[in-house]
Amino acid sequence: MIRNVMAGFWVCAVTLASCYAAVTWMVGRAPTEEQQHYEGLQYKKLPPLNIPIIAEGAVQGYVVANLVFTADSKTLREISVPPEAFIQDEVFRHVYADDSLDFKRLSRYNVNGMIGAVREKINKRLGSEIVKEILVENFNFIDKSDIRS
Repeated sequence: MIRNVMAGFWVCAVTLASCYAAVTWMVGRAPTEEQQHYEGLQYKKLPPLNIPIIAEGAVQGYVVANLVFTADSKTLREISVPPEAFIQDEVFRHVYADDSLDFKRLSRYNVNGMIGAVREKINKRLGSEIVKEILVENFNFIDKSDIRS
């Protein structure tokens, strides 16, 4: 019986000593500075845009564009208005009003110029540098005759 009582005291003593050591070890350390971690860019895919191309008083076809934009994830959480609607609006306005887009006389389209102008207008409308980059996933023209109803 004395052995059991002594073993109990021994377990209690070891437990108290280890708790005391753990507490004094953490108290003695200097507090570490919180390091701000880089949250990185967040990629958001936009739904496909269908932009009508009107020429000679009729719809000639549609430009279908799939876009992805990047923005700082912390900034996206903090802003009250999602930038997706602004991006879709600016791309639609730019392509719809662009007179250099003529699908009867095909030539290379300045996609970099369009994307740069759109990004600049979006950030101006939102009031800060929110949209870092706009990436083109797909940019096609579908003739009106190729559309099935």
